[in-house]
Amino acid sequence: MDRQSPWPLALGGLLSLAVAVGIGRFVYTPILPFMVDALGLTKGQAGWIASANYAGYLIGALAASSPGLKGSRRLWMIGALLVCCLTTAAIGFLDSIWALMVIRCIGGVASAFAFVYASALVVERLLELNRGGLSAVHFGGVGVGITLSALIVTGTVWAGGDWRGQWFGAGAVSFIAAVLVFFLVPEHRGETRVHEKGRFKPGLFALILAYGLFGFGYIITATFLMAIVRDTESARQLEPVIWLVVGLTGVPSVALWMAVSRRYGVLRTYALACLAEAIGVSASVLWVSPVSLVISGMLLGGTFIALTALGLVGGRTFTTGDPRQVVGWMTAAFGFGQIIGPTFAGSLYDMSGSFLPSSLAAVGALMVSSVMVYRISRQDT
Repeated sequence: MDRQSPWPLALGGLLSLAVAVGIGRFVYTPILPFMVDALGLTKGQAGWIASANYAGYLIGALAASSPGLKGSRRLWMIGALLVCCLTTAAIGFLDSIWALMVIRCIGGVASAFAFVYASALVVERLLELNRGGLSAVHFGGVGVGITLSALIVTGTVWAGGDWRGQWFGAGAVSFIAAVLVFFLVPEHRGETRVHEKGRFKPGLFALILAYGLFGFGYIITATFLMAIVRDTESARQLEPVIWLVVGLTGVPSVALWMAVSRRYGVLRTYALACLAEAIGVSASVLWVSPVSLVISGMLLGGTFIALTALGLVGGRTFTTGDPRQVVGWMTAAFGFGQIIGPTFAGSLYDMSGSFLPSSLAAVGALMVSSVMVYRISRQDT
């Protein structure tokens, strides 16, 4: 393994995140309008299904990060990816909202396990090979998965399939990618590092709160963007395109924002990206048109994956000891924001008939997050 090129490893990481997150978590967004029409779901019910997945992700992330969890990291990753494939395909067999929520919750747990263990294996190994820059390829897998989900949904429609076929297709593509991951990402028995306890820097609580606000702020648009497109008569013809735009802009986003952070610092870059995302969320509801929805898709895809990474990278610097506790706290705050967002937005839509109120709340959360982190960055310099 020491003589192996790091590129197959980075590619394996990319495919693992494509399966676990890009497809496993976010294929629901482009399929949602078809499910709503076929099953007669309210937006509130659609929000509950989405929140169940994010609740599972929170549970899985905290469980996977537990130091007491034993066993091969690679086996945990492969097993989790297979569960992602199965739960994705299984949605196509279901009609009951409760069954949909349970399966999406299980899929969320598996998605988190795959993310945590794939990142541990791939990023750690790339750093040891002095190719840490290729971590951007690994995290770009989220954008690749979103792109694939858009192509799967559109291809199924063109082939005359329905929403069930879209889930079956997503499960099949996920399985093929998971098999490739099995061959590309080998086990790595590196040195086990023992971290000492350290002190926490001032501003940590504010950073955790800001990260939670970001989780709330991005997830409403990430869940309901395609529903907004379906509800906008002038933009319906762009339905196959806009989610593809989200994926394509997401692929290079981590590398681009990380390059910005090397000049301006991680926290200030996070604040800037949060403002850009707030503009994208605003564009989806304030001046609704085909152009504004494309802009919204570009700014969403071009920021949220990078913001997730920037927040965790920044959080690691707020302790002088083992960063896992800080990462765990930030993951919990982020997870709660994700859980609340879709249910809040769907329920408010059922009462008001519009995503405008919830999206404006999301914009406010993103702007507050940006200002909080910018102020922390000034204190840290």
